[in-house]
Amino acid sequence: MAKHQTQPAENSDNEAAAPTQGKKGPTPRRREREAQNFQPLVPEDRKAASKQAREQIRREQAKAREGMARGEDQYLRPKERGPQKRFLRDFVDIRFTLGELLVPFMFLVIFATMIPGLQYYSTFALLAIWTYLIVCIVEGVALGLIARKRVASVVGESRTENGFVWQAISRSMQMRFMRLPKARVKRFSSIEFTANYK
Repeated sequence: MAKHQTQPAENSDNEAAAPTQGKKGPTPRRREREAQNFQPLVPEDRKAASKQAREQIRREQAKAREGMARGEDQYLRPKERGPQKRFLRDFVDIRFTLGELLVPFMFLVIFATMIPGLQYYSTFALLAIWTYLIVCIVEGVALGLIARKRVASVVGESRTENGFVWQAISRSMQMRFMRLPKARVKRFSSIEFTANYK
């Protein structure tokens, strides 16, 4: 009889302890957990969504402009990427080109022809602008050909890229502070091309 009396006591103790050791509630299902963690990609407020999209675009554009100014290949056009075109830009930037003065010269001539008494010389002024422009183009062509020849002497003619002349003309006719990518070499410094020019 003593045996039968002690066993129910143990069972009652287990029943009393069970509620404290068990789960507080049912385990949430997978769908319920996903629903709790779900956050819509687009806010419900259309104005907030539009503002968020504009800010994202502005950040990406600013990042692209900074990358282009630094000359990072991923932000440049395909024809402007790589060590050969990087060398070409530096080859132009170490020189003072006549093309840098083209825009100021044009404004000066146009302003001078607007002064009373100097309008008679407008034909000569236009002729001077066109002559100067041709000289600047010839200068750019020469720079492009020289830079291309230096690259070809290292990598070979078959591996030399196209576009040297046009890009040299375009860059040499821009004022230095307006060039993109920005000039990274000092004027009148010396540079040499290597296969992995950096």
